[in-house]
Amino acid sequence: MQSVKSLFQRLRQGLSGKATLFVPLLATLVFSVLTVKNPPVIDEYLETLLLDYRFKIRNLISPPPVPNDILIVAVDEKSLSTYGRWPWSRRLQADLIEKVFEGGPRAVVVDIFYPEPGSPGADAALAEVIRRHRGRLVMALGFEVEKGKTFNGEVEDAVYEQAIPRVENIKYLRSIEAYRVLLPPETLSAHATFGHVYPLPDRDGKLRWENLYIKYDGEYIPSLTLQAARVAMGVPLEDVRIIGGAGVELGERFIPTDEFGRLHINYLGKEGTIAHISAADVLSGRIPPLSFTDKVVFIGTSAMATYDQKNTPFSANMPGVEKNATVLANILSGNFIIKAPVYADLLVVLVTGLLVLLAGRKRRALHLVAGYLLTAAVVVVSNQALFTWAGIRINLIYPLLTVLSGGVFVISHGYLVEERKAREIRRMFSSYVTEKVVSELIKNPDMARLGGERKEITVLFSDIMDFTRFSEAHAPEEVVAMLNEYLGAMTEVIFRWEGTLDKFVGDEIVAFWGAPMEQKDHAALAVRCALDMVKRLEELQRKWRSEGRPVFDAGIGINTGEVVVGNIGAEGKKMDYTVIGDHVNLGARIEALTRKYDTHILITEFTLNRIGNLLTADSRYYTRTSIKGLERVVVKGKEQPVEIYEVRALVSGAGP
Repeated sequence: MQSVKSLFQRLRQGLSGKATLFVPLLATLVFSVLTVKNPPVIDEYLETLLLDYRFKIRNLISPPPVPNDILIVAVDEKSLSTYGRWPWSRRLQADLIEKVFEGGPRAVVVDIFYPEPGSPGADAALAEVIRRHRGRLVMALGFEVEKGKTFNGEVEDAVYEQAIPRVENIKYLRSIEAYRVLLPPETLSAHATFGHVYPLPDRDGKLRWENLYIKYDGEYIPSLTLQAARVAMGVPLEDVRIIGGAGVELGERFIPTDEFGRLHINYLGKEGTIAHISAADVLSGRIPPLSFTDKVVFIGTSAMATYDQKNTPFSANMPGVEKNATVLANILSGNFIIKAPVYADLLVVLVTGLLVLLAGRKRRALHLVAGYLLTAAVVVVSNQALFTWAGIRINLIYPLLTVLSGGVFVISHGYLVEERKAREIRRMFSSYVTEKVVSELIKNPDMARLGGERKEITVLFSDIMDFTRFSEAHAPEEVVAMLNEYLGAMTEVIFRWEGTLDKFVGDEIVAFWGAPMEQKDHAALAVRCALDMVKRLEELQRKWRSEGRPVFDAGIGINTGEVVVGNIGAEGKKMDYTVIGDHVNLGARIEALTRKYDTHILITEFTLNRIGNLLTADSRYYTRTSIKGLERVVVKGKEQPVEIYEVRALVSGAGP
């Protein structure tokens, strides 16, 4: 049963040691899989939130240029106040469009729906403007989309004429499909160039993508912005080509998209970033026509009462017309946000996982925290730098979660393990060594290997001479009181000289140096401690005599050699940190010889060999101490004789 318990304890210790490697590896694997799968619930809530912050930080560091060749004529609050509530008469709208064309714009984009007939006269006026400026005018077209619904009729000619004729890699296309078109009356649609304006926000309600085309009965209808870019660039419709899973070719310009045909919108800032002109000022003539020369002019609504506000990374109140103008600015400038491919995101997670593993090799908690913070900083800063200056969007949430999960586990595990080790060290050593040594062992637990090991130490045995006769001649209460006073004083001296108190065996004291902490001068410390113990005993003797009490004397034996040191006893019941071996026994035998040679301190040749250099190096210590060779003796249990030496203090105060 005991062996099974030991097996489980060793298994637990092994797993605990490997946990700091296994868990970060597992976290890296999990987030690698999530990177490949990229669940929308994570991508469109957490990752996009981090994306919004990247936009804002980019605009603080290096704001993108605002185009001066794109202008918005907005039906704003001023316009509604001047010309009445929306929607306006189509005749008034026709006048607005005509006034813009008087300035000679490159293209005019009307971001307004006309799904139903108006008055015949007003529709005729608007139709005439559309016909007259057909080559430079693009109008919005509404589509309705519902999951599971598709169009099964015949495509209207006005819509069919807008379709992109060249489509490649159709098997890689996953475009949104509409089931209904909100086509204007024939008088308006007969000569119009249309583009759809179907928006599809992310799950958090923010609009981050532009569907450059929408599928309608097998045809691919371009967006309003794609049509506007084509007209502004003078690209014929036949030179527009969809490449499934890659992008759209617009003449010589390539526009990157995902498999859904979506362009990642590179927002320039909050609403008002692109220049706005009030429609009221255009209609009243306060804006000179030259303001529109060679520009792409968007006409749309911005007043709150028109309900065409979009939620973007910068604002929840961006007019839809400005969103469209922003997409056009992206296309004309070629300033795109490039979503990194999955393998690039995966590589970042794997490299981050490797950095987490390297950071986790640190031992000190401060170094661990610093390592993980540095790793997280490298991930965030490099990601932001690529986004700001290269327009590359690499997934950030999974690398950060890799650092966070690995770091939190390793730090927490390390804290719990270190706390357990600290408690174990404190429980094990608080009775043996000073609090200072215990604290040092807790800081450096490798110094206190709780398992057994062989190492060289110096052991000290101290025993009261003729204690049995003394105890028989005096009252038990007096014997115990004097013994406690003596043992307490000797313990203070041992701790003062950084010794480890092994045990009390009746009146015998066992102490050693060189474990659990490494002490290169362990032999010298033991000898100095012995001298100080003799000095302290002399003080006690003078005190006892002054009190009229009996006195006793003690002998000390010191030996140096290789022993087994560690926890010895019954596991789970009684364990002591102690030393065993021939050199321990030799120390005890040497102490017994102090009676024969009538001296307080005896050391062996092995101890002398270890303190020889110290004697010559420390003249102060050397002049206060006498070391006298006695003889070679054969002690009980040993066959080879051992040289022993008497150590005395030459002057009073040989202590520290």
